[in-house]
Amino acid sequence: MVWKLDRLGRTVKQLVDLVEELESRQINFTSLKDNIDTSSSAGRFFFHVMASLAQMERELFVERTKAGLEAARKLGRVGGRRRVMTDSKIKSAKKLLRAGMLPRDVAHDLEISMATLYRWIPEAASLTR
Repeated sequence: MVWKLDRLGRTVKQLVDLVEELESRQINFTSLKDNIDTSSSAGRFFFHVMASLAQMERELFVERTKAGLEAARKLGRVGGRRRVMTDSKIKSAKKLLRAGMLPRDVAHDLEISMATLYRWIPEAASLTR
């Protein structure tokens, strides 16, 4: 027994395989929200129809998401988190390190973590005293 059919699997094949496995163990499947019960032939038919619709809905969601991301890219937008290390911060960090400032002080001044400093300027790791 599950709350809703889409909680059970991602594809029709996964759902059908699972229900077949349950049937081989003489276990009937029941979905509370979708009102599906595979103990009858009508219930098994309805299960297959609903599984197909659930997969189609998921695929449409993926297609819409990809289309939205592509449209955003065409407008110059990039997904994900904004970069902490801007080009000006990289230049400043290199300048401060060349001047002899300790990496931890550079990281503190630029309000970045040590890991971020080392990721963007690997040579800073050799300057730790």
